[in-house]
Order: sequence, then C-alpha cells, then structure tokens
Amino acid sequence: MKPQRIRATHSLILSYDLYRHLETFCPQKADLHQLSTFHDSDYVDFLSKTVPSNVHEFAKQAQRFGVGPGTDCPVFDGVFDFQRTCAGASIEAAQRLNHGRAEIAVNWAGGLHHAKKSEAAGFCYFNDIVLCILELLKHHQRVLYIDIDIHHGDGVEEAFFTSNRVMTVSFHKHGDYFPGTGDLGDIGAYGGKFHTVNVPLKDGVDDNMFVGLFKNIMERVMERFRPGAVVLQCGADSLTGDRLGVFNLTLKGHAACVRYIQQFCVPLVVLGGGGYTLKNVARCWAFETGVILNHEAWMPNEIPNGSCFESFGPDYKLHLTASSSMQNQNTADDILRLQTEVLKNLKQVEVAPAVPFFHTPGDFFAEDPLEDDEKGEAKRQSNGKRLLELGVPPDFGMAPSRQRLSDEEEDDAEGLGDMAEFAGVPHFERGQRDKGKDTDVLGLCVALGVGDPFRHAEAGDGEGAEGAKRKGGKETEQRSEGKPEEGVKDEREPGDSPNGTETEHRNGVDPTSRPNEMPAPDDAEDVEMEGTGKEVERDARPSKDVIMLD
Repeated sequence: MKPQRIRATHSLILSYDLYRHLETFCPQKADLHQLSTFHDSDYVDFLSKTVPSNVHEFAKQAQRFGVGPGTDCPVFDGVFDFQRTCAGASIEAAQRLNHGRAEIAVNWAGGLHHAKKSEAAGFCYFNDIVLCILELLKHHQRVLYIDIDIHHGDGVEEAFFTSNRVMTVSFHKHGDYFPGTGDLGDIGAYGGKFHTVNVPLKDGVDDNMFVGLFKNIMERVMERFRPGAVVLQCGADSLTGDRLGVFNLTLKGHAACVRYIQQFCVPLVVLGGGGYTLKNVARCWAFETGVILNHEAWMPNEIPNGSCFESFGPDYKLHLTASSSMQNQNTADDILRLQTEVLKNLKQVEVAPAVPFFHTPGDFFAEDPLEDDEKGEAKRQSNGKRLLELGVPPDFGMAPSRQRLSDEEEDDAEGLGDMAEFAGVPHFERGQRDKGKDTDVLGLCVALGVGDPFRHAEAGDGEGAEGAKRKGGKETEQRSEGKPEEGVKDEREPGDSPNGTETEHRNGVDPTSRPNEMPAPDDAEDVEMEGTGKEVERDARPSKDVIMLD
C-alpha cells in the first residue's frame, strides 16, 4: 500500500491528458471524531500517538491492535496523517455524491477493506470504505458495496453483516489465502441475512469467466436490492502478474466490471485497494479512469512519456497479456454452482429495507465557506503554485472560478430558457446553465503527503468546461471522429435514463433499472475488448462528474 503506487497512477493520468476532463479537490483529513464513528476510540488514540521511535512503549497495545513489528501493519513516519487523508477523501467523495455535486467520485488511495473496528490488518489501518458508506447512508436508504480485489473484503462485510441497508458483494480467492474468510455460505445474519454475497474463486480465473459471472450476479443484485448509491473497490491485485495475486485478469477484464456498474447510472464511488506490482497498479487505475470518463478510445497502448515513464519498461505498453502458463482451476461446473447458489439467496432479498428513513443527519465536514469567495480562490491559486513545483503542466493550473448562481438566479435562467426555446432561440438554456455549474472531481496528490486542489483549464470562451455536462438526468457529450472537440450535444432522450434525475437518486425513486443492451455471459469477451478501437466500435467520449484521487 505504498504511496508510490498513487504517484505512478497520477503520473500516468497526466501523461494521457485525462486530467483535462477532471476537476480535483483537496480532501480534509478525517479527525478523531470522524474516525471514531466506526473505529474504537482507544484504537484511534493509539495510532495518533504512535511513531517508530516510541512503538516499544506501547507493546501491549500494539499487539492488541495488530500494529507494529511482526505484523503486516508496521508503524512508520506519517502513517496516522496519511491514513487520515485517505479516509477523509473517501468521506468527502460520499458527500459530493450526497449533495449532487458529482455522479462519480474516484479515490485511488482508498479501498482499505481489511481494517476492523479496533484492529489493523492487511496493510489497512482505517477502513475508509466503511466511513464512506456511513456517510452515504445519511442520504440513501440502501448502499451497495462491490469488491473485486483478490482478497476478501472482510472488514467491510463484518461492519454491515447484520444490516439490511448495506449489501456487500465480494469476488475473491478463497481457501488457504489471506484473510481466510468469505465462504459461499456467509450470507449475513439477523436483519442482514441474504445481504452478504460472497463469490469464492480458485486460482487462474480469466477474463471471460470472471466478467460473465460478475455480470450475471450483479444484474440480479441491482434488480433486487435497488441501491441509491454504489461503492466499488477496484483492488488491482486480481490482475495477472501481481506479486501476491493468483488470478489471470487483464486490464480489459478488470475494467469491464467498472464499465458494467457505471451503466446503471447510480451515484458511484470508485476506490483503489490492493495491488503489489506497482507498474500494473498504475496501468489499471489510469485505464479505469479513462473508462469512467468514456475516454479509453483515446488511450494508445504505447505509454506516453512522463515523469514515471521508466517504471513501465521494458515494453512501455499500457495493456497486459494474460499468462498462457497459468491454469484456470475453476471449471464450468464450479462457476454454475456458485452462480446458482448466489442467485437463489438473492431471491430472498426484500426490495425495501426494514429500517425507516426519517431524517438526513449532518455531514462530517461542514460546507467549505472558502469555495465561493475570494479566500477560496486564493487558496486554489496557492495550491496551483505547489502543483507547478511538482512538474504539473501549466495548462493544468488554476482557472478562475466561475460565479455560481443563486437559487433565484438559476430559476430566472431556467425561465428565460423556456421562453427562449419557445421563441426558437437555440442552445440558450444550455449556455445559461453552463455559466454557473462545474464538473466535480475529487483529487488527492499523495506525492505531497496531503492533497492539493487543482482545476482543469477552461476551454473556448470560458463558459463551458471540457467534458460533458448533465442536467436533470440528461447526459450531454462531446463527439468527434478522432479526438474530442469543443462543444456539447444532448444525446439521451428524457425516458432513456434508467434512474431519472439525481434528485430521484437521493430520494430512492427506482434508482437501479436494468441497463439497455446488457451483454449475455457468452458476450463477455466482446465487452472486455471494448476501448481497444479494434473489435468493438464504441462512441467513447469524455464524461463529467468524476471524483478522482491521484
């Protein structure tokens, strides 16, 4: 879980110019109170005061909490602040979804799924995923957690094992393998019975088998559970060639799972996780950033030159080739048995939770009063200088913030838009809308030790940011034959979105209808090949509303 993984990912995202379609924000560090909403206060206090030089003074506590020498969670300089930053970023990602500021939030430094209430495990100290889900539950009746890390997501499962407001779904290696949990028969307990889904797999599972099984199960999960928000953990140790992994997935197979969940158009938090071959982790998360942006068609296999270019030798290619020498120990009968048992359990899931939803609690973090005033702009300008010191391109710098419209101004603009459309004035409403709204993307520059906010340079006349804009559940997008051009075009008709508006998402109104043209299991390979520009022609385009942690 070294920060170098995030630095390499950040470098690759810059090299592929994906940052131009993102807006990033500096997350606040989670404080002791926020961490204690899930973690035991004694455990949080212990980590806050423990450093390498004094860990021997807390030997008994260290042993109790699974931290220190002889464990997989050593004490190192800055561990507390680093973990607080990762946790705070995931919390803020949830908040931006809760308030409709973004539809997708990405924190590649998150996804630490092994941490327990009062115990560190598997290189995880604070469980940012649980904290993120707790924040989402303030606005959403049901939250779905999906884990495609090769290790079982035991910490998250344990936290919500008796809850029917959270469903956890984990695809993982089972048997004599860390953490040794996640049996097919572990389905939850009490009110949460049938809300825990485990899909234990054997060594060598490949793209076709994994993606086909994933889609068949997740289609039924979305149909029965109908979540208001989804958290997807994208651990890269399930890729072929991982130092600790034993699966045989390529980037295309791994990313096909991300793309499939994105098609449901439910508010989505995407997190990182495991991954122990640094260059492959960066490849995976950079490519999946492109997939989330619908921009993968403009990501050539030849890795562009960048600050970490030498890390991707000797071939300097983006995509991985599945190992021909690794045997798939999962038979067709094994997969059919797994799928049949899981689908049988899912039939027992009630569509609505038993827990009533009375009110919306306050946020962990207060609204940032600096974001809309001169001090906030000065803060962004200052952080822009720090980014330049890191070698971030000048056009990645601080564009002046657009003035946000008040509620009255926005109502007036919509009224003018209606009159203008009635009079036959084209694109009037869109222009008024774009003046006051930004794409929201959360960013964490782990290379600094803390995050830095930065915003993409604006294009054209300054009124429309690069990337697509969305209003009322309608998606607008950029198109071109070879590369994205300026301008936007409304693609989707009012009835096309399976979920409607973001307001409907938050109110729990049918948020998870089945996506159109859902591939059958036999078509898994075609889906996995999407984004190569060869076998499947795809209308890829940069998207909006993505929250990203570099």
